[in-house]
Amino acid sequence: MPSDAAVHVVDDDVAVRKSLAFLLASEGIPVRLHESASAFLDEEMKGEAGCIVTDVRMPGIDGIELIRRLKARGVTLPVIVITGHADVPMAVEAMKEGAVDFLEKPFGDEAFIATVRDALSRHERNSHQGAQIAQIQARFEALSERERQVLDGLVAGKANKVIAYDLGISPRTVEIYRANVMAKMQAKSLSELVRMALLIDAS
Repeated sequence: MPSDAAVHVVDDDVAVRKSLAFLLASEGIPVRLHESASAFLDEEMKGEAGCIVTDVRMPGIDGIELIRRLKARGVTLPVIVITGHADVPMAVEAMKEGAVDFLEKPFGDEAFIATVRDALSRHERNSHQGAQIAQIQARFEALSERERQVLDGLVAGKANKVIAYDLGISPRTVEIYRANVMAKMQAKSLSELVRMALLIDAS
């Protein structure tokens, strides 16, 4: 990653900001803290390297609106959103708006650092995206119709029970289809699966 790349943590919770700052600093990753989305937007960000970590639910400007405003300003820093379990649909919406990943609370230190490092190196992989999309498309085409229906439900941010009701099958059956989808798509997490689905949808 570029030597001047920094992680911008945008969160209204001071304890979260300090905790993430300590974790990033312990890994030698430069970090800058912002107490709100509006405070972050007051800074000139064009041309900067790095990434943004923001809570999806904040007073005033939330994480989704922050992404929209950054896009409108031409700011292309990768955005990672942090979400509680109940806010996964919001996180999926954030990814549709352009976020590169989301982390469900509580998340481990290693998972957080890995996600941040992935975002920081994202620009280096952009040239390989075409080949990646082709691979993902091939995996998608190997899914059965029912598996695709379950995938659609997951991308929409629906819980297993809701998907089961929509499709007229049991939640246990949805879990089986979900596991099959994860395996066939070679996705290690729900956020990675959503990212894959959005990539082939946009291609």
